Amino acid sequence: MLLRDDRGVLEVFMVERHHQIDFASSALVFPGGKVDPADRDPALRARCAGCADLDDETFAVRVAAVRETFEECGVMLARGRGETEMLPESRVRPLATRYRGDLLSRATSLGAIAGAHDLELALDSMVPFAHWITPVFMPKRFDTRFYLVPTPPDQVAVHDGGESVDSLWISPVQAIEDCRANRRRIIFPTLLNLIKLARSDSVAEAIERARREPIVTVLPTVGRGENGPVIRIPVEAGYDVSEAPLGDLR
Repeated sequence: MLLRDDRGVLEVFMVERHHQIDFASSALVFPGGKVDPADRDPALRARCAGCADLDDETFAVRVAAVRETFEECGVMLARGRGETEMLPESRVRPLATRYRGDLLSRATSLGAIAGAHDLELALDSMVPFAHWITPVFMPKRFDTRFYLVPTPPDQVAVHDGGESVDSLWISPVQAIEDCRANRRRIIFPTLLNLIKLARSDSVAEAIERARREPIVTVLPTVGRGENGPVIRIPVEAGYDVSEAPLGDLR
C-alpha cells in the first residue's frame, strides 16, 4: 500500500486489474502478487535492510513485495548501498526500462539487479498493516500480507499495462465512496483495509497507527444472519465490523 500526502490529503496508489484476470477482474486493488522461488534466496539477505529479525517466510514475502511493486508500478523500494535516501526517479527509470520486462518474464531476478547496481532493498520501509487468508470455500485461495510504505518522494508510480490496465492515486475516503456508489469495483478485503486506512489523515499517522495496533489474522467464515448468509471476521481484527452480507465477498 504505497502512501503519499504531499497533495494535502492522505492518498494510496491503486491499480485496476485487467478484466480477463481470473481473480478480482476489473477491481481496484493494491499492487501485489505472489512469492517466487528467487525471493527466498538466502543470499539476498546481504542486500536487504531491516531483515535481521525476519524469519525466512516473512523475509521472502517482503522481498516479493519489493519486486511486485517494481513490476506492477515501477517504484523501486531500494537505496544505493551505504546511502540513506531512497533511489530517485532519475536512477529508477533506467532500471525499469532495462529490467522490468525481464523481471516479469523471470529472465532476471531482483537479486541480480540489486547485485549489478549495488542496491540495498529497503525492507525496513515496509510496515505491517494487515493479514488476510482467503476463506476455505473459495476455489482460489491466498495468504496475503498488507504493508504500508511511504512512497519515495522522487519516484513516479505507473501501472504495467498487463495485469493492470489503469492506476490512480486516491484518498481512502474517495475510494470507499466510489465503491458504495457503484462507481468502482472493490472487493471486500480491499474495502475493509481502505476503511481502516481512512482513520488516518496523514502518512505519518497511518504508519504510527500500524506500528501500535496489533495485527490479527483474518480468515473469514460464513454463517447465517437475520437476513440470509453472512461473512464473519474476528472482532479483534479491529475493522469495526464483524459481519457483512455474503454478497460483499466478491
